[in-house]
Amino acid sequence: MKIAAGVTALVLAASVAGFTAETATDAAAVVRERERAFAKTMADRSLDGFTSFLAKDAIFLSGTGPLRGRDAVVAGWKKFYEGPKAPFSWEPETVEVIDSGDLAVSRGPVFSPEGKRIGTFTSTWRKEADGRWMIVLDAGCPPCPACTA
Repeated sequence: MKIAAGVTALVLAASVAGFTAETATDAAAVVRERERAFAKTMADRSLDGFTSFLAKDAIFLSGTGPLRGRDAVVAGWKKFYEGPKAPFSWEPETVEVIDSGDLAVSRGPVFSPEGKRIGTFTSTWRKEADGRWMIVLDAGCPPCPACTA
């Protein structure tokens, strides 16, 4: 009985704080769909679509150094949107939302046009005042040997 009361108290405390397992799951599902829609901009060859997912203060870490701000990110990524065929694609594998419900991370594989895994991406999303999830940080790297074994 004491254990059940303790669990109930924890659930109520989490609910009062605005965070529950259910809301975290719901938020993660929304971020996962945002990531998929973001990835679709590459397949659709839509730089404007890509831009619409970026927070104004977004930072993308790249091999040439950080791209700071939406305009710099778009300028740095424009080359990936030129031409009829996407140079790569990506898909979220994991999505986690912090307890406050306003930051999330998505992570998953990056694929070549032939479908071979060539890297891993990690994106940090922030829930804006209007409720939209926007990318604030993004980084990619080649896959580790254990990821491709």
